[in-house]
Amino acid sequence: MSEASEKQIILFADPMCSWCWGFSPVMGGLARANDGRARFSLVLGGLQPGTTDAMTEHAKADVRHHWEDVAATTGQPFTFDFFDCDGFVYDTEPACRATVAVRRLAPQSVFPYLEALHRAFYVDNQDVTDRAVLSAVAVSRGLDAVDFAAAFDSDATRAETLGDFRAARELGVTGYPTVVLRDERGLAALTIGYQPLEALVEPLETWLAE
Repeated sequence: MSEASEKQIILFADPMCSWCWGFSPVMGGLARANDGRARFSLVLGGLQPGTTDAMTEHAKADVRHHWEDVAATTGQPFTFDFFDCDGFVYDTEPACRATVAVRRLAPQSVFPYLEALHRAFYVDNQDVTDRAVLSAVAVSRGLDAVDFAAAFDSDATRAETLGDFRAARELGVTGYPTVVLRDERGLAALTIGYQPLEALVEPLETWLAE
């Protein structure tokens, strides 16, 4: 299949989106159902890039409610010690940019890196706005720390990250996760927001077979 007619499954997500963490096993199931018939791509949506204010108690309560809903719906693990910390700034740009850096350095590692960031934040209570944490997770996925730092700080990675945010906005993607199917006929949404795997396999198979 030529690149022009190649089928693509595009995930719009954010490393600090709890529903994206809940969706992680579903993406694994979609990859197995796909069996190499389409190329997976990741676009970083930018949930809250550039935030500068520390979380208020009201914001913490709102986020905690989301985490509890995701845990109850998906069964994914969460560590709620996060809500005991003070002064956390929920800026998703560094984690998004780190993921873009990994995509530039090792495209085959981008989905495992995204999952590792989710786990670091939601399960291990690590600060994924901290470049040292972002680098350590990259190294755990087999990347070189020096190469990662150079990519993370590069103007090209910053521009590509902003390009991802812009692409999501231009397509009207406002909720994560969103999965979009692309082929020679154009774009179609597989899901906007979380759905269980069993709701998605049949429509994906129909699209793959067309």
